[in-house]
Amino acid sequence: MPFEFEKTSPEGLVVVKPVRFHDSRGHFEECFHRKLFHENGIQGDFVQDNQSYSIRHTLRGLHYQIPPCAQAKLVRVIQGKVLDVVVDIRLDSPSYGSHYKIELDAEKGCMLYIPEGFAHGFAVLSDSAIVHYKTTSFYNPHLEAGICWNDPELAIDWNIASPLLSEKDAQLPLLKHLNEDHQTR
Repeated sequence: MPFEFEKTSPEGLVVVKPVRFHDSRGHFEECFHRKLFHENGIQGDFVQDNQSYSIRHTLRGLHYQIPPCAQAKLVRVIQGKVLDVVVDIRLDSPSYGSHYKIELDAEKGCMLYIPEGFAHGFAVLSDSAIVHYKTTSFYNPHLEAGICWNDPELAIDWNIASPLLSEKDAQLPLLKHLNEDHQTR
């Protein structure tokens, strides 16, 4: 099989490990296989691909789209290394408000599947990083939302003392101030 699928907590998150085939020229790997992904719990119909380039200590997030444009994401790093973080914002989830973090890097090639109902962000740990992700809903600027990266209730250790933030990300609200309409059930 060209992938290993590791289900993790909170429920719904899946770490996808592609199998790389190496030879004297380098390596080859499959990055997506709809049938195998569906058989392993990744049911989303991906409709948009996004990519960002960021320098060391950049922190992007924690972002999500408000229903009806909520997005599942399949995130991978194609250059560099990031600390990828998700926060469960599903109101009826037993893990509401908890976070999960994983280092994603181009060298290992692991991906993280994030279902709807999670805020997502990442911090760049290498000199630079290119992050690529697929989404199951089109981006809608009127339905974008987020949570403050350093919310004391979440207590996320980003491994960066003074991150580089966008003006928008620096002003995101705390989890306790989110409007219920912005979260999924």
